[in-house]
Amino acid sequence: MSEIKLAATARTEFGKGAARRLRRAHQVPAVLYGHGTQPLHVALPGHETMLALKHSNALYSIELDGTTTLAIVKDVQRDVVRQVIEHVDLLIVKKGEKVAVDVPVHVVGESAPGTIHVVETQNLSLEAEATHLPQGVEVSIEGLADGATITAGDVVLPEGATLVTDPEITVVTISTPQASAADVAADAAAADLAAQQSAASASEG
Repeated sequence: MSEIKLAATARTEFGKGAARRLRRAHQVPAVLYGHGTQPLHVALPGHETMLALKHSNALYSIELDGTTTLAIVKDVQRDVVRQVIEHVDLLIVKKGEKVAVDVPVHVVGESAPGTIHVVETQNLSLEAEATHLPQGVEVSIEGLADGATITAGDVVLPEGATLVTDPEITVVTISTPQASAADVAADAAAADLAAQQSAASASEG
């Protein structure tokens, strides 16, 4: 995807009080680090940052004092109750550089009739070019029968990406649902009741 541009301002105040003042002013505290540079403490526009973070593995163009720096998000701290963004860690990247990222697994297709699928591994770790990070991977279960499994090594990766996750790890399994003991007991009770009612009707007749 294209770069998401965010205009940053340098932070000169630190600590919880300064962070609260920033958030009240609809800004988000953040730090830029990587490539041997000193960590750079900045403030990002709150609303634009919230919208930008909805994109998985996005590439950010951080504009500060006339200089543009490319970065990816490495960590987002949120208030556990209000889900307000409290702090963002941004890793500086360069064009052509490869970085490791986690991407979500998206299941497509339908397995054989009467079967269900279970996603055993929700995310895969991939290494990809920093300016062309994948948003996810698709795993097709079309027509797969009971007992089928898909491992990380079976997944077709986006062009240019390599697998970091253990290729033997199971990603998706296909199975046929088994009736629970309660279901079996309920079915047996219903059958017994039907038989009793049938016998009662026969005796009355």
